[in-house]
Amino acid sequence: MPHRTELYEDAPSACWPIVYSPDYNITFMGLEKLHPFDAGKWGKVINFLKEEKLIADDLIVQAREATDEDLLVVHTRRYLNKLKWSFVVATITEIPPVAFLPNFVVQRKVLKPLRTQTGGTIMAGKLAVDRGWAINVGGGFHHCSSDKGGGFCAYADITLAVKFLFERVQGVSKATIIDLDAHQGNGHERDFMDDHRVYIMDVYNRYIYPGDGFAKRAIKRKVELEWGTEDTEYLQKVHTHVEGALNEVKPDVIVYNAGTDILDGDPLGGLAISPQGIVKRDEVVFKAARSRRIPILMVTSGGYQKRTARIIADSILNLHNLGLIDKELAISGAGNPKCCVFQLLDE
Repeated sequence: MPHRTELYEDAPSACWPIVYSPDYNITFMGLEKLHPFDAGKWGKVINFLKEEKLIADDLIVQAREATDEDLLVVHTRRYLNKLKWSFVVATITEIPPVAFLPNFVVQRKVLKPLRTQTGGTIMAGKLAVDRGWAINVGGGFHHCSSDKGGGFCAYADITLAVKFLFERVQGVSKATIIDLDAHQGNGHERDFMDDHRVYIMDVYNRYIYPGDGFAKRAIKRKVELEWGTEDTEYLQKVHTHVEGALNEVKPDVIVYNAGTDILDGDPLGGLAISPQGIVKRDEVVFKAARSRRIPILMVTSGGYQKRTARIIADSILNLHNLGLIDKELAISGAGNPKCCVFQLLDE
């Protein structure tokens, strides 16, 4: 019998299936600036969407923090206990001075935001199945597995979202993870290594972190990119392999890890995709999902430049302008999983 959780309580039907909380953003004493990650990018995405009048505060789903009981669906108790040591968190987040802070500060200022984003991904999983699509403006911690964190990823939110769906939502027994962050998603790959219910497609720069050879064995469709790959080649490969993956296995839900660290000039990604290329990539994935009537959950994952937030917002606006995401479309399926959510697209 699954434990009781607040993360699967029904969201107000008037809300977009867009999940966010101001608690996502990491800000304390400037230490967050020691990592190239823009630790306030999630709030900036929301502000851009508000400026464009797409959303308002009372129309987005407020993310809730994942509790220990929620996290234990995937994580070992031993791993969660390790996070009570500041030097462990410093290693995972790649911010060395965190090692010298009292752990209660680290819990409140670093791990609580990451736990709230993790709760947001789990919530968005249910929303995606209920409404046809959902976007968590944070999350996508694809380097974290059940017993090991790394690469700024302290909680395995993708694994958690999938396992929650398998345990709690009738009719969801197969999932496809489409991981298009610049880095290999070794966390969920390790977690689902021997789980035939989960199909993993991963497109990444072959030369950068984490280079996890063991985890690669879990990838059903592996696309390894060269340094400096540009739009034309990249988009052709994404289109071919997304179509191929979904034709090979039709899942009950897609988890789309939409990292923007593929952007030209990213200090860690090593690829050369334009802002327009990123917008087009997201469009390709959503079109493939919606044309097949497969619910899709998008998380934003890596992206290490100041202009990243604007690109994510522009991509969400583009999906809306194309009718691939829509509030009315979403509401039409509320309380009626995988039923009416596509009716507007079919007209």
